[in-house]
Amino acid sequence: MKYNQSVHDFIVKWGFTIALAFAGAILLLQGCKKGDNPAAQLYEEYFEENVLNSDFIVQLATDNGVDNTALYHGWTFRLLKTTYYDGPMTAIKNGVTYTGTWSCDQSYGRLTIHISQPSVPAEFVFLNKAWRFTKKNLPVMELAPWGSSAAQVLHMRRL
Repeated sequence: MKYNQSVHDFIVKWGFTIALAFAGAILLLQGCKKGDNPAAQLYEEYFEENVLNSDFIVQLATDNGVDNTALYHGWTFRLLKTTYYDGPMTAIKNGVTYTGTWSCDQSYGRLTIHISQPSVPAEFVFLNKAWRFTKKNLPVMELAPWGSSAAQVLHMRRL
């Protein structure tokens, strides 16, 4: 009889906690499935409607306090969609087109730019890196280098 009371006491004491932990684990696993996360879907929709297939210009480009914005005068940049997280990218000026790629992480916190074809002008070296969004207040994307404290700023404005 004492054994049955111990089992009963254990279930009463820990059963609810175990059930909650199990339910939480199931919800967490369900929430991590791609496409099932409502927040991720909102980010994807927002990015597609406001960034993808839109023309952007460099509004501000500074490198260690030096304003290099004039180097990008006349350039138009466009991110095209392969998926919500990557695709081709173009840079166009005076009928000359350079191509490359872009990619984003799933939280849309990091944007990686790589313009590479044909051999690119020197000013693109500054653009070709992983950037982090410091502000997503479109029509202006405000960016700084990802994982670096370098004093670099890139603001791209949607046309």
